Amino acid sequence: MSDIIKILPAEVSNKIAAGEVVQRPASVVKELLENSIDANSTKIKLIVKDSGKTLIQVVDNGDGMTKNDMKMSFMKHATSKIKDIDDVFSITSMGFRGEALASISSISNIEMISKKKGTDKTNIISLEGDNIVIKESVFSEEGTSIKVMNLFYNVPARRNFLKSDFVELRHIIDSFNRIALSYPDIEFNLINNDEELFYLKKNNLRKRISSIFGRKIDENLIPLNEKTSLAKISGFILKPQLSKKSRTNQFLFVNKRYIKSQFLNHSINNAYDGLLRDGYFPGYFIFLEINPTKIDVNVHPNKTEIKFEDEQNLYSIMNSAIKHSLGIYQITPVLDFEKEASMELPYNSQKNLIKEPAIEVDSGFNPFEKEKNNDDWQELESKIEDGIFDKINNNEEVDSPKIFQVFNKYIITTTGSSVIIVDQSLAHQRILYEQFLKSSVNNSSKSQKLIFPIEIELTKNQEIVLAEIKDIIDSIGFKFTVNERVVIINAIPPIISDNPIEEIFEDLLDNNSYNLKESFSLSDLIAKKMSKLLSIKNDKPLKLKEQQTIINQLFSCKEPKLSPFNKQIFVTLDRKDLDKNFLNG
Repeated sequence: MSDIIKILPAEVSNKIAAGEVVQRPASVVKELLENSIDANSTKIKLIVKDSGKTLIQVVDNGDGMTKNDMKMSFMKHATSKIKDIDDVFSITSMGFRGEALASISSISNIEMISKKKGTDKTNIISLEGDNIVIKESVFSEEGTSIKVMNLFYNVPARRNFLKSDFVELRHIIDSFNRIALSYPDIEFNLINNDEELFYLKKNNLRKRISSIFGRKIDENLIPLNEKTSLAKISGFILKPQLSKKSRTNQFLFVNKRYIKSQFLNHSINNAYDGLLRDGYFPGYFIFLEINPTKIDVNVHPNKTEIKFEDEQNLYSIMNSAIKHSLGIYQITPVLDFEKEASMELPYNSQKNLIKEPAIEVDSGFNPFEKEKNNDDWQELESKIEDGIFDKINNNEEVDSPKIFQVFNKYIITTTGSSVIIVDQSLAHQRILYEQFLKSSVNNSSKSQKLIFPIEIELTKNQEIVLAEIKDIIDSIGFKFTVNERVVIINAIPPIISDNPIEEIFEDLLDNNSYNLKESFSLSDLIAKKMSKLLSIKNDKPLKLKEQQTIINQLFSCKEPKLSPFNKQIFVTLDRKDLDKNFLNG
C-alpha cells in the first residue's frame, strides 16, 4: 500500500506561517486531536496524567499509517494534507503545516502505534531525542495510538514556566471542548489520572453542548440558521438571561475550526444591543461555512485567526442573522423610542369624546403665609434666633456635614487644609478585599444560613475549579455540599445577602478569570474577585451615613491609596491647588 506523507517542497513550506507549536500540554492535545480528526476517526480517546506533564495519549480508530508514513510524519514539513502551492489557498483539513509532530518530538519522548486499515501489520515507532526505533507488533486495532511522555524533559526552563496542574488541566479541557463541539458526530473520551472527565457520545450539536456545559444551558439555546451566497451560519446563541461577565461561553467556528475574531465578536455584541446588562457578554456557539478560497487560515501559528475576503458584508450578515433569531423568539426590546406610550389611546376609546378634566382650586391658598406646623420654617427661625447667619458672615465654624456625594460616583470630604475626592467603587473594593483576605487567612468569617438552599448544576470545568478553591471560599463564608455535579449552597457570607447568590457563585467558578500573574496566591486572587463582584457600583446614590462609613473604613485599611487592582482610589487637593484656579479672579 502506497505511502501518503510527503515532505513539502521549499517553495510551499516557505509560504506557510510557521511558528512554535508547543507552548504547554494543551498545545500538544490540540495538535494530536486534529491529526486524529484528519485521519477520519469516529472515536477518539484522550488520556492525560499530571495534566499532561507526564503523559498525553491520543487513541483513535482512524485510517492508520504505514511504517514509512510513521517515520516521515516526524520530519519537518512532512504532511499528507497539502501537496502544492495551490493547496495553501484552499485548506480544508485541520492541520496542514507538517510541523506539529516534529516540534513535539523535539521536546518529549514519543511512542506511536499504528495499523493502517486493510492491512495485517501493526508498527511501533519510539523516539527519544535523536534515537529512533521501529519494530512490528503482532496485533492491534485499526487506527493510531500516540503517547507523548515527559514533556519538556530536555527544556527545563520551559517546563518551569508551566502553571499548576489545576491551571494546565483547565487549558487541556478548553482545547478538548472546542474540538468536541466542532465534531459532535465523533465520540470523544477524556481521562485524567485514571478518572473519566468526559464521555461524549456521537450526537447532534445541541446535545453535545448540553453534555459539556450542563442541562441548564439547553433550555436557553436559540437556534441560528441562515444561508447566503457568502456564508452559511448555523449553531446556537444564548438567551440574554444567561449572559456572563466573562466571555466563557463564546465559541466561534469557521469551517469547523475554532477561531477568534474581534470584528465578528463586535457584530454579535451589537446584535444584543439593549438586551444585556452593562458589563455582561452574550454566549454563543456559532458555525460559519465559507468557501475555503475566500479565507486565509495561514496568518497565525496557532491557526486561531482567519483573514476574510469580505469582512464588511460578513459583519452585516452575522448581525442580521442573530437579530432575526432573537426576533423569532421574541427576545427584543418592546419599547418604541419614537413614541410616548402614555400618548397612545386604546382602540375602543378612540371614538369617545375626550372630557375636559375637572380642576380643583383652593382659593384660600397663600404661598407666603407661614403654616404653624411647618418644620422647615421653624428650623429656619431657630437658626436665625441662634445667630447662625452671623457666624457664617464672621467666618466662624458651623456644625454641618463635611462630606457629600457628586455624580453618584465620588465622595468628597475635607480635612483642615485640603479636599479629598474618593472613587466610591474603588474605595469599597479595597475595604472588601482586606476583609476577605483577613477572613481567608484567619478562617474567621461569619456565615448567614439560607432558609431555602440553592442548587447549581456544575459543568466539568466548574467542578474542577471548585475542587481547587473549595477551602478558600469556605473560609470566607460559603457553606455548601457537592453531590455529583450539583453544588448545594446552605450558607453565604452576610455581605452578599442582597446580591444574586447563584450568579456570584458561578462567577467565582469562572475558569477564565484565574490568572495568578496578577496575584500573590489563589486566596489573594479570590479576595480580589469577590471585592470586585460585591463592591458598590458607580451611579449609585449613597446616604450620608453610608458615605461616612466608606470614608472611615477606607482610611482604616492598610493600603488606602490603591484598589486591589492598583488603581488610585482618591486624589487630594490642598488650598494651593485650589488657589491656582482663581489667580486671575
